[in-house]
Amino acid sequence: MNSKTSATAVAVLFLAVHCDVSQGQTPAPTTLVIDLENVVSYLNDVSDPLKIATNPGVTPRAFTGIKSFAVATMLGDIVAVNGVPAKGSYFSPLRGLEASPTPSPGGAIADVTRSAVREDIFEILKTDGTPVGTIMSLGLAGGPAPPGTPSAERGNWAIVGGTGAFSGARGQVSGIGQGGRSASATEDPGNRRTNGGMAVTMIVHLIPMSAPQIVFTSDGPAIVHSSNFSQVTASRPAAAGEVLSLFATGLGPAVGVSIGQPFPSSPPAAVNSPVTVTVNGKPADVLAAVGYPGARDGYQVNFRVPPDVAKGAAAIQLSAAWISSASVSIAVQ
Repeated sequence: MNSKTSATAVAVLFLAVHCDVSQGQTPAPTTLVIDLENVVSYLNDVSDPLKIATNPGVTPRAFTGIKSFAVATMLGDIVAVNGVPAKGSYFSPLRGLEASPTPSPGGAIADVTRSAVREDIFEILKTDGTPVGTIMSLGLAGGPAPPGTPSAERGNWAIVGGTGAFSGARGQVSGIGQGGRSASATEDPGNRRTNGGMAVTMIVHLIPMSAPQIVFTSDGPAIVHSSNFSQVTASRPAAAGEVLSLFATGLGPAVGVSIGQPFPSSPPAAVNSPVTVTVNGKPADVLAAVGYPGARDGYQVNFRVPPDVAKGAAAIQLSAAWISSASVSIAVQ
């Protein structure tokens, strides 16, 4: 590497480690479509605690519906986020309400129609079991979705926070096909997947505290040729099929590193969240996504340019935990 190339590489890396391109900016809202399976709602319908969770098979409730002031707990499995396979657990304690302007006997009189006060907690993992983060919301089940959401959605929850990649998140949650298979609290929840439940889709309209951002230098995006760490520019364009490295902020926690601590150099700390790169909208092969050594919010992502990318300006977009960066442009020869 010659001295000019070395100087450019050092400048790029310094910016990647120390620049906070998102400072003073409000991240754009993003929508997470979370698909759940084996969703079961267990109603606390018995007075004898010794009978709870004792029946191994499917056990119907003592009464149908959720009456006012009844208590239940919904459990389910997260199987996909935005169509991408994922793992994780869904927990939802609720208290029956049956509120309506024209309530049935036993229902609550109210100006709105709602079936329960409910918490919704989504603990999301990658398919290999790596934790990504948790989203926590509180609100009302049944009835219309919050203003500004599609009419097909129902329910009205506010995101009250999160952990991991979703630390400090805000926003709102609604659902499609809310509910789950109804069961008695006497049914053993350890057999939930065997006994089966329902498929439910929850819509999370998320406002993250921070979002991925590709670092910029005076010469353009901090994207370099991995072979020599020279910056990709109009005079040094990328090639189809080439491995590039980009530098970014806002990718969230890395495996084994406590919040606020610098990333280690050996071994590199992999980002907890699923990380994707697209080139002109096509997925690129992400080879590594790690915390940059010594940085607290600086990351290096190595990716391979798709072999069929067209020559000219190419749009590069980065995402972590399904939260996307702004698009940047590089030259491809």
